[in-house]
Amino acid sequence: MILAEIVGGAATVASTVSFAPQAWKVIRTREMQGISARAYAVTVTAFTCWLICGVLLGAWPIIVSNVICLAFASFILVMKLLPRGSRQAVAAAIDPTGAPPAPPDTR
Repeated sequence: MILAEIVGGAATVASTVSFAPQAWKVIRTREMQGISARAYAVTVTAFTCWLICGVLLGAWPIIVSNVICLAFASFILVMKLLPRGSRQAVAAAIDPTGAPPAPPDTR
């Protein structure tokens, strides 16, 4: 049982960390061109289902990771769906540095 908790904890960290860079990039650049609203809608649905499953099982690693990932994925989806002006305002309110949007990545 301890091994399962360690693996679950590692999965929690990996899942959570995997969405943070994308969310931060959205805040910094305010660009959503490469983001698929459909893909994120499916991702939000999946995290919601996993969260419900975790609650029903009482499995904290599933609950914790999916609450955090659901928040990140929902944020990205909402930013994708917002009009550009509203997206700019939200990102500016969240960005702790108050920096202007970074130029788009041309790579």
